[in-house]
Amino acid sequence: MNEPFNSNLTRRGFIQAGAAAAATTLFAGKSFAQSKPDSNFGGVQIGTITYSFRSMPSTAEDILKYTVECGISSVELMGEPAEQFAGIPPAGPRPRRGQQPTDEERKAMEKQRDAIREWRLSVPMSKYEALRKMYNDAGVAIDVVKFGSIGDANMPDDEIEYYFKVARALGSKGITRELSEDAAKRLGPIADQHKIMIGFHNHTQIKPDTYDGPILSYGKYLGINLDVGHYLAGTNESPIPILEKFHDRILNLHLKDRKLDNGANLPWGEGDTPLVEILQLMKKEKWTFPAEIELEYAIPEGSDAVKEVAKCVQYCKKALA
Repeated sequence: MNEPFNSNLTRRGFIQAGAAAAATTLFAGKSFAQSKPDSNFGGVQIGTITYSFRSMPSTAEDILKYTVECGISSVELMGEPAEQFAGIPPAGPRPRRGQQPTDEERKAMEKQRDAIREWRLSVPMSKYEALRKMYNDAGVAIDVVKFGSIGDANMPDDEIEYYFKVARALGSKGITRELSEDAAKRLGPIADQHKIMIGFHNHTQIKPDTYDGPILSYGKYLGINLDVGHYLAGTNESPIPILEKFHDRILNLHLKDRKLDNGANLPWGEGDTPLVEILQLMKKEKWTFPAEIELEYAIPEGSDAVKEVAKCVQYCKKALA
């Protein structure tokens, strides 16, 4: 794999230095808790997708607390805690995995879907504006919100409109969803109308030529949520050429460290993803899209997601020093 930078800093050195700095940050006491976070390092905005904290209680308030503790000043907020904050009806019981729902369960599920759809079409956007204010007052911007199914074939047009309104109320410049050309065809004109970007997220199904195809042609506000770890693991190639070619269509990055050949997610500095080189390229080129930490490696015994995300923050900070 060709990488355009020769770094004097070893991967192992980065992770060791990050761990030490993270420990200092996490246990700095009340003065840290009272200060607003700032994770813009050398002009590169480091954030996190709030999925990183899935192993812990994950209300919007919980997530904000974790984010501030990690020193992070921007997030890609998952849709579920956002909607819970705004008062979405609780999900009903689901049939057990691998079992077909009974007629009674199917009727209950349909009733619940109708109630949720009715709520989405009537909830005041002031609920989301209050969520935005709570985060902004703590020093955290909700740069991106994830609604993974927006634009799916079975989604009504008015529900799509709801998601764009939510993104605007949260102050988000874009919405992320899974990679889909069918969704791109549907969402392109709507995204252009709202001037809010759709960022398509990749897993290892992505190819080096995926974005050479028509997917971005259906709208000016269609873009890329590039997961650099999944890209490397799925293609065995560096994601840097994609960054260089499509940087003006990138909504945000997901940062993780994976091994080649569909290899495992590992603590940062132990995999093959050129994270340091990616961050240094962003700094050199003055690209302003956020780079979001996505914690997917196994959390070591005695640690937790907050401590591990904080290590990743310090890794980024050292890379950009």
